[in-house]
Amino acid sequence: MDITFILVIAVIALAIMFDFLNGFHDSANSIATVVVTKTLTPGQAVIMAGLANFVGYFTFGIAIAKTVGKGIVYTEHITLTVVLAALVGAIIWNIITWLLGLPTSSSHALIGGLVGSAFAAAGFKAVVISGVVKIVIFIFMAPLIGMVAASAFTIAILWIFRKATPVKANSIFKKLQLLSSFCYSVGHGTNDAQKSMGIIALALFTGGVTKSFQLDSWVVISCYAAISLGTMMGGWRIVKTMGTKIIKIRPMEGFSAETASAIVLIGTAHFGIPVSTTHVIAGSIMGVGAIEKGAGVRWITARRIIWAWFLTIPLTAICSAITYFVISLF
Repeated sequence: MDITFILVIAVIALAIMFDFLNGFHDSANSIATVVVTKTLTPGQAVIMAGLANFVGYFTFGIAIAKTVGKGIVYTEHITLTVVLAALVGAIIWNIITWLLGLPTSSSHALIGGLVGSAFAAAGFKAVVISGVVKIVIFIFMAPLIGMVAASAFTIAILWIFRKATPVKANSIFKKLQLLSSFCYSVGHGTNDAQKSMGIIALALFTGGVTKSFQLDSWVVISCYAAISLGTMMGGWRIVKTMGTKIIKIRPMEGFSAETASAIVLIGTAHFGIPVSTTHVIAGSIMGVGAIEKGAGVRWITARRIIWAWFLTIPLTAICSAITYFVISLF
């Protein structure tokens, strides 16, 4: 059997596995608030989030997939070994951070993996510096935008419901959380499933299976199905971190954070900016907590999460570079 064909199959299999782990790792983003507030049971929440992830396929474009496939590294320097090493590095990072209960970015793990393996293969000339800079800027901007949007949303809600009793407000927001959690999950699936689509399309083009960078229907459906299945399996360690260790979330806080995050994610997906769904929801949760009571935010946990954000790209880049050198020996 031709080695190129074997590598293409290996990359596709790893990309789908990465998408599954992405959904498993990031399911906490979609369901933490709705589970902690007891609006839905964990089982109900992951099924809802998994189905919502798939909705993105029917409602939004594929701009993010094109950015990941063509806007991070130059295609002329891409080989199947580079793509394979990038996926291995990203998967290792996802597993490590899941074991530690850290809500880090699967998106940035994949991007760091691509940068690291491409650099190991061809040096800086392989990396699209402008594309990487844009993504790094949004490491800062995505959680900040989520924080500001959630803070403004919370202020508006507190004013609108200032005369409502806590019991009545709680009842209203439990119902509204069903909508906000669903919308956030749509944004999550739209953003994160597309990154693996871009990788598979890149592998097919590099391996000579397709004559240009293109996204066939089977690629799109496979990636959405994988991330949805991963979400349904759930990542309970991270649910605990997101739902209880940053602030104590009630239905109103959950609704505000999810709604603000959904707006940010759908907006960035429209413009093809591969932001981190994890960064956006964590920033939104912090924004809600800061408005209600600054001391209510557990900043020690928040700082630990933020450090993991900054380390994701360089550490996965190193891991993928090492993986590339190891694979190259064979």
